[in-house]
Amino acid sequence: MPASPPQTEPIAYHTGCRVSLGQLYRHHQPWLHRLLRRRLGCGDTAADLAQDAFLRLFRKPRRFDSDDGARAYLSRMAKGLCVDHWRRLDIERAWQEALATGAEGHLPSAEHQQIVIETLCEVDRMLERLPEKVATAFLGSQLQGKPYRQIAEELGVSERMVKKYMAQAMMQCALIEAGFEDSL
Repeated sequence: MPASPPQTEPIAYHTGCRVSLGQLYRHHQPWLHRLLRRRLGCGDTAADLAQDAFLRLFRKPRRFDSDDGARAYLSRMAKGLCVDHWRRLDIERAWQEALATGAEGHLPSAEHQQIVIETLCEVDRMLERLPEKVATAFLGSQLQGKPYRQIAEELGVSERMVKKYMAQAMMQCALIEAGFEDSL
């Protein structure tokens, strides 16, 4: 029995027949671009985020049972991409404000600034995934320099619990540093 030829594109769509990611892209990309453009008010950013959505589908193919199912998934993905985009803009704005109030004549290179912004975005995503008390303990300790005893009092927990919270947050930081952020 001859072996079937390898597929050139991942299968991402199913409506009684097999449809490739390329076909899914050609069919839904214009619609997704319009949706993102309405939400963002910028065609270029909308085009970038639409490409990101299909790149995610390329990396992790999915099956859909209908056009409506594909569009519902792409719509949810678009919403998440918009939120991520707006959060990144907030982080970039805060970084620029911090630079403006910093030491005169000491401006990091553009490359270093991008690395800092990426790192801040990773930490922001990590904090969003953490339980509220864990994130509060981490920020209190690392940004505000509060001792564990003070954090414990503010959170209404024991100092030992704050140590557990910090271990949990530090584990997440280590996973990011090791490059395992996508598996979190």
